[in-house]
Order: sequence, then C-alpha cells, then structure tokens
Amino acid sequence: MQNRQQFDQEFNAPLDLFAAQAAADERAGFITKTYLYVLGAIMTLVAIQMTLFAVVGLPRLMELTAPMLGGAWIVALGLFMLVSWVANHWALNSTSSAMQHAGLALYIVAISILLLPLLCIAQLKGGEGTILSAAVATAGLFSLLTLTVFVTRKDFSFMRPFLMFGGLAAVGFILTAFFFGFALGPIFAYAMIAFFCCYILYDTSNILHHYRIGQHVAAALALFASVVMLFWYILILFMNRD
Repeated sequence: MQNRQQFDQEFNAPLDLFAAQAAADERAGFITKTYLYVLGAIMTLVAIQMTLFAVVGLPRLMELTAPMLGGAWIVALGLFMLVSWVANHWALNSTSSAMQHAGLALYIVAISILLLPLLCIAQLKGGEGTILSAAVATAGLFSLLTLTVFVTRKDFSFMRPFLMFGGLAAVGFILTAFFFGFALGPIFAYAMIAFFCCYILYDTSNILHHYRIGQHVAAALALFASVVMLFWYILILFMNRD
C-alpha cells in the first residue's frame, strides 16, 4: 500500500491510468523515465561485459562458456526463456517498486550470460571492430524505428498475433537446427533482424498507447529485450560477413 501511494505521489496520476490518457506532462514524464531505464539497462549490460573481458580475459571466458556452445546451449536457452518470463512478471508487479526493479536487474544478468559466448566468438573472429559495427547498426535501426513511431503515432498493437507466431516459429527453427545439426545461416539472421525490428515498433507503440502510468520499468524491459536481440542477430550477420 505504501509503495502504491509513493507511485501516486511520484506520477501525480492514478496507477491504472493509461499513459496515452494522462496529461501531457505526465505522459512525457512516463516516456522519459522509460527511455532512461532502457539507456541505463544498456549501459549496465555494456559495463558487465567490459568488466568480464578486462578482469577474466578472453581465453578464460572462452573456456568458461565452451559448454554453452555445445550440448548445454539448448539448456541455457530454456533457462533464459524461463528467467525472462519471471523477470517480466516481476517488472509488471503493480504494487512493489522493488520487485519491478528486481525483474529488470534479473533480465540484465540473464542476457549478459547468454550474450557472453557470442561476444567471445566475435572477439576471436573480428575483434572489437565487429562488435562496435553491430552496435552502431543496432543504434541506427533503433533510432529510425523509434522516430517512425513517434512521428506517425501509429498503434502497432495489431502486430501482436504475428509476433507471437513468429516467435514460436523462430524457436522451432532453432530447436530443429540444434537437434538435426544444421546451420540456420544468414537468411535466418536477416529474418530475425526484420522480426525484432517489428518488435521494436510494437514495443514503442505500446509505450505511447498501452502502458499505464507507473509501468515504465516493464516498458523499458520489453524494449531493452528487443534491442538486445536485434543486436544479437546483427552481430551474427556481421560475423558471417567477416
């Protein structure tokens, strides 16, 4: 109850009020908080990875993450999906600010672990230049997609069934490739880049139209997750190019 009152005082609006229905300053505050949290999550992820590479070193990290490149990969992916569900559930908690932040923190840690083997391979194959190029390309696409939604004000929530089906199909392709031992290749990477571009349009429009005042942490987690996965597949594409 105390947390709810703190939220009411912070936003000066009922928690069940949609951001799109709030006053202009309250809506602007919600959007600003959301993107600051996204930026903070990205910076935290970068800091974790840079610290690991600086302190542990690439050879040792390759040794530690080697099981995730083999048979343990599918287990790691399954655990990550479970942790992602828990993190999102916590972030959507409407009564506890601490639980919301714990959800975002949990997701950052989980994606840091899952991303580590790919970054190690990228370092070996192309060095920091490949990772930086993928990061710049991700930032460019993210900026363009964000600008598209904010300028057009279009509601992309109609894409939800397509995204749900596409996500299930992608998991099916990944499992099939794993169990039958074939590479998904650059075409799959292109398809997933397009898929997560659509997800960024969807998440961004939800920020404008469908999240409620006080749900900035959950909104930031959803958008952050889409941005990181977009970076993932852009990095894979750049690695294949190199």
